[in-house]
Amino acid sequence: MHIYGPKGIKEAVLLVLKLGGAYTPFPLYFHELSSKNSELLYEDDKVLVRTIPLQHRVYTNGFLFQEKEGERRLNMDAIARYPEIEVCDYQNIKNGKNITLENGKTIANTELTFEPHRPQSYAYCSDTVYLEDLATEIQRTRVIYHESTFLKINEELAAKTMHATAYQAGLVAKNAQAEALILGHYSSRYPDVNMFKQEAQEVFMNVLLAEDGKKFVFEN
Repeated sequence: MHIYGPKGIKEAVLLVLKLGGAYTPFPLYFHELSSKNSELLYEDDKVLVRTIPLQHRVYTNGFLFQEKEGERRLNMDAIARYPEIEVCDYQNIKNGKNITLENGKTIANTELTFEPHRPQSYAYCSDTVYLEDLATEIQRTRVIYHESTFLKINEELAAKTMHATAYQAGLVAKNAQAEALILGHYSSRYPDVNMFKQEAQEVFMNVLLAEDGKKFVFEN
């Protein structure tokens, strides 16, 4: 298991395991972060994982998970109009290649395919003061989790304690052109968590409230 976190994360985790007399049946690899700029943490043929620089009373990062764009989708009705196109051609078509027939005619790839599904993406923005440039860092991310410790009536307190309001979280989602915003990290000073949703919806409509054990499913 690879664990990413601020300096000291290795010492903290190993101490907890030691004091609890616990162990893991797999190796642990620690990566202690210190950069104030976004860093690529992981990449394979399907996904990218980057840090999101945040600003709190202690060094803090969020994480951006991005699915890579997939192959184009075959339009089988269009392909059926050209008997010369064989199954062995399908992968090239998915990869965006045009097809040239025996008579020399070229069939544009866009005629034979549909656009790939829009890749999924998720930004996790934990404890942070409101950052205007955060929306640029996570532009067009489909789903954003953003802390909303306070309501805007306590905006000064939010700034003082390096937290954000629900309204500010809504601004981030709006300016990032997100599809959905998940709020969390609510201060217990407010009697109803729906107040956070209502405030964020003043600027961004598709707002969801996080709670322990709750799962959200987002489909293409």
